[in-house]
Amino acid sequence: MKTIKNIAAGALLAGAGAIFGLQTAQAAIPIQHWTQPGGAQVFLVESPAIPMLDVQLDFDAGSRRDPAGQAGLASVTALMADKGVAARDGAPALDENQLGEAWADLGASFGGSASNDRMSFALRTLTEPDLLRRSVHLAARELGDSAWPDDVWQRERQRLSAGIQESRTRPGTVARLAFTKAVYGDHPYGQETTPESLARIGTADMRARYAATVVPCRAKVSLVGAVTRAQADQIVAELLSRLPQGACPPLPPVPEVAPLAAPVEENVPFTSAQAHVLIGQPGYKRNDPDFFALLVGNHILGGGGFTSRLTEQVRERRGLSYSVYSYFAPGLHAGAFTLGLQTRPDQAAEAVAVSRQVLRDFVAQGPTEAELKAAKDNLVGGFALRIDANRKLLDNVANIAWNGLPLDYLDHWTERVNAVRAADIKAAFQRVLQPERMVTVVVGGQR
Repeated sequence: MKTIKNIAAGALLAGAGAIFGLQTAQAAIPIQHWTQPGGAQVFLVESPAIPMLDVQLDFDAGSRRDPAGQAGLASVTALMADKGVAARDGAPALDENQLGEAWADLGASFGGSASNDRMSFALRTLTEPDLLRRSVHLAARELGDSAWPDDVWQRERQRLSAGIQESRTRPGTVARLAFTKAVYGDHPYGQETTPESLARIGTADMRARYAATVVPCRAKVSLVGAVTRAQADQIVAELLSRLPQGACPPLPPVPEVAPLAAPVEENVPFTSAQAHVLIGQPGYKRNDPDFFALLVGNHILGGGGFTSRLTEQVRERRGLSYSVYSYFAPGLHAGAFTLGLQTRPDQAAEAVAVSRQVLRDFVAQGPTEAELKAAKDNLVGGFALRIDANRKLLDNVANIAWNGLPLDYLDHWTERVNAVRAADIKAAFQRVLQPERMVTVVVGGQR
């Protein structure tokens, strides 16, 4: 008889061959897409080489929908959905320990999380028929019959509050909180989860939030694994079967992130060996038509590690910081552009000045042709590593599903990167970034 351990070992060996195939083959990645009668949108990549299945269910229930005064509601709702299931239809209740043991017995996993935009649930299971059937059934119970135990929430609230208070003793957290608030203002992206906001959240709030947003008609479900379309359709139907069915009224709109009207500078005293520096502003939305120009451009500016222009100027030429970076965080709204570094407190002012100048020069002039070629070679050469495992491929499929990207997005990713011109990057950066109107936060620098 095959044991879970035997099956998992076989999956690992098969996975190595499948990963090698992804790295060497240039074939398209066929994504199948359909909508179920209840409104759920399904996205499937059949990957039969590995006897495993990864599923991600996404709902428009992220922190951007947290009510004022209840920051953290989305995150704790996703957390508490994993803390036990209620009895229903003859199936017994399971507390959090029993639920954890049930998943361990199956050699599978299931859990929830929340980001700015979405609440997500992820299932990973072997596709041996009995294990698959039992895993999907248990995940459906957890999705549809969460118990929301008050005593567990009281414990978790104390744990989370203690963690927040401890994190505030670290300069990196102080810098991040000040930066986020200054960049986003009153937009929900800038809300801070605090012990006070957690104290205003009860399990009744979680139930209400969950019931309003985690419903089949709002689901975008991505699957990668050894299942057929017919199997995938049946799996998704069962996963969503215990959630409320029926009408799906539109959710209220969320305002856009307001651009900065003027520069903001915050110097926060803090006794630490390193000063923490963050510079940035609201960036762009994920559906921006210049996404690839901004992606390639940021790789040159500060996203390419030791080959980036910021690293060359701040680290290599002047020794002001061991590492310096930049990145965009696009979402359904304009996520932040962030330039960050750590440096000696007595060097903070110089590091800020140099970083600002590098940024101004890049926005004004764009990249050189040599920088552009090196960035393209690096990005295109590393593309296979973005899809070399089921979980990574699932992340990409879910990204396509969530952002409404073309189903052949991955097939044309490298050619879209190669098509970017230096002039495209210059124009995109000049449209999106305003170096003279940025937030600068320094925590721990000498004043």
